Amino acid sequence: MLLQRRGHVTPEAIQQLLEPPAAPSPRRHFPGLATASERLIRCCRNAEAVAICGDYDADGMTSTALLVGVLERLGARPVAAIPSRLDDGYGLNAAMVERLAGDGVRLLVTVDNGIAAAEALERAQQLGVEVIVTDHHTLPAELPPLLALLHPATTPEHSPYRGLAGVGLAYVLAADLCRQLRRKDGLQVALDLFCIGTIADMAPLVGVNRRWLLEGLPRLAQSPLPGLQALMQVAGLGEGPVDAQSVGFQIAPRINAVGRLGDPALVVELLTTDDLARALDLARECETLNRQRRELCQAIEAEALALIEADGEGRSPFVLLAQGHWHHGVIGIVAARLMERFGAPVALLAGEGNGRLRASVRAPRGFAVDQALTSCGELLERFGGHPAAGGFTVRAEKVAELHEQLNGIAQEWQSRSGAGVPVEPEVLLPLERIDLGFWQALERLEPFGIGHPQPLFWSSGCRVENQKLLRGGHLQLQLAQGGSRLRAIAWRWDDTNPVPPVVDVAYRLRRDEWQGERRLQLEIAALRASVTGVDGQGEVVLKRRERTYWCRRQGDGLVIRNAAGTEIHQGLDQEPEEASHPYVRALLQDAALALGLAA
Repeated sequence: MLLQRRGHVTPEAIQQLLEPPAAPSPRRHFPGLATASERLIRCCRNAEAVAICGDYDADGMTSTALLVGVLERLGARPVAAIPSRLDDGYGLNAAMVERLAGDGVRLLVTVDNGIAAAEALERAQQLGVEVIVTDHHTLPAELPPLLALLHPATTPEHSPYRGLAGVGLAYVLAADLCRQLRRKDGLQVALDLFCIGTIADMAPLVGVNRRWLLEGLPRLAQSPLPGLQALMQVAGLGEGPVDAQSVGFQIAPRINAVGRLGDPALVVELLTTDDLARALDLARECETLNRQRRELCQAIEAEALALIEADGEGRSPFVLLAQGHWHHGVIGIVAARLMERFGAPVALLAGEGNGRLRASVRAPRGFAVDQALTSCGELLERFGGHPAAGGFTVRAEKVAELHEQLNGIAQEWQSRSGAGVPVEPEVLLPLERIDLGFWQALERLEPFGIGHPQPLFWSSGCRVENQKLLRGGHLQLQLAQGGSRLRAIAWRWDDTNPVPPVVDVAYRLRRDEWQGERRLQLEIAALRASVTGVDGQGEVVLKRRERTYWCRRQGDGLVIRNAAGTEIHQGLDQEPEEASHPYVRALLQDAALALGLAA
C-alpha cells in the first residue's frame, strides 16, 4: 500500500526502486566534464598546485576532502581552501582568489559553491587563474567566466544525475579523472565520502544517488579511512552496519558542528589523514565542538522561548527574534526547531557588527521564504535562499519595519493555509503488524531521504498504559492496542499538553539498542485524542471544504455518512455510481487512507 501511494505501482517500478539501474556514462550527461578532466590530467601529470575551494557545511567539506584525497593519489598538489563562516561568509570570494594566486596557484576547483561567485571568478580571470566550477545551487541568468562547469541543471531533463549534491559532482569528476588515467585505486575511499556528504546534505535519494548509496553504505562500517573510523568510534557506533540514519543523526552532525563553530580545515584533515592516532585526536575535537553546538542551541532556544512568552500579546504570524550575542553558526538550527514547534515561519537574528544583524530563516511547507525576502528586498543589505530556508543581513534600524512586512506576508499565508503544520501519515498500521519480519521488509526500502522519505505510519485507538518525562524534555510512552504493546518516544515534548488516555499516534518506526538488547520503538511525530475510540474501532471524522463526514469500516469496505445522514457504502469489489464524481472519488480515497484500507 505504501509503495502504491508513492507511485510504485508495477512490479517493474518496484524493482527499479529496490535495484536502480547502473549509472550511464557521465560524459554524455555533463557537457563540461571532458574539459574539466583534461585540465586536471595535466595538473596531475605536471604535479601542479590546485586549490579545492569548498563550503563549510558537511557537503562542502566532504567534497573538498574527496577531491584532495583523489588528486593527491594521482600526483597533483591539492590544497583545501574553505572560507570561514564568521569572517568570510558563504562561497569563494575575491580575497581568497588573490591570496591563492599570490601563493602560486593557477588552477581552482570549486565544490558545492562557485556558480554565484561572479566577483571572485572575474578576479580569477584578471589574475590568469583557471577555474573549474562544480556546484548544484541555482544557475544565474548569465554565467560568470570559468573554464568548465559541472552542474546538474546542465544534464538532460530526466538525467539520473539531476539530484546530485556537491559531493556527487566531486565524485563524478574524480571518477572520470581516474578512468582517463586508468587509476581505479584513486577512488578507493571516494564512495565513502560520497555517502556521508549526500546524506548530510539531504540530497534526493533517486537516480544515481540511490544507486551509489546502495553500493557504498553496506561497506561504510569497514571504510579504510582512519578519519571515518575515528568519527564512528566517538559517535558510539558499534561494529554493525552503518545505515543512512546513523550517518544523518550521528556522523553528519559532528562534521557540521566544525563548520558552524570551528575551522573546516579540521574536517578536511580528518578525512584525508592516514594516521589513525591523528584521526582520533581530530575526531575528538569534532566531538567537543558538537557538544558545544548542542549546548549553544539549547541556550538560544530557551532564551528565544522566554522572549516569545514575555511578549505577552500572542505570537506573531512571523516569529522574528534578535539578540546581538547569539552565534551565527547555530541560529539556523534553533530557527528550525521553533518553526516545528509553532508551525510558523521563523527568523533568528544575531549581531554582525557595524549596526547590522545577520539572520537565518526557516518556514513550514507552503510558505516561500525566497519570495518573502524578495518582496522585502529594499529593506535588506543581502538576502538569499529557497522556499524552505534562507538568510539575510539587515541594518538594526530597519528590523521593526521588516518584521511588520513579514508579518503581513505570513498573515496572508495563514489565512489561506490555516495555522499549524499538517501531519500526513501514509498508512494506518495496527500495532500487531509491527514485528521483526515487518522491520526487515521495511529495511529493503532503504536508504530513506528526500524524494523517498522514511514512512510515516499511524495507529488509532492506542491506550496509554505508562508515560514518563525523560531528562532533556523527551516523553516516553507505553502504548497498547489489542494484545500488542510497544514503547514510543516523543522527542522534545511540550509537557504543557497532557497526554489523553486513548490516542491516535503518527510515527516513524525505529530500531533501538539498549544494554545489548535490540527492540522496535515508535518515534512519535504527532498524537491526538483518539477519534476512533479504543483499538480504533470507532468512526473517523473527515473535514473537507467546511463539510464534515463520518467514516467507519464495514468488513473489508467502508461507509461514509454526511451531516444529513446519507451514506455511501464502498466494498472491495464494487464501486458506487456516485464515485464517478471527482469530489466523491477524492472523498473515498481520503476515507480509505484514514481507515487503513487499500486505495
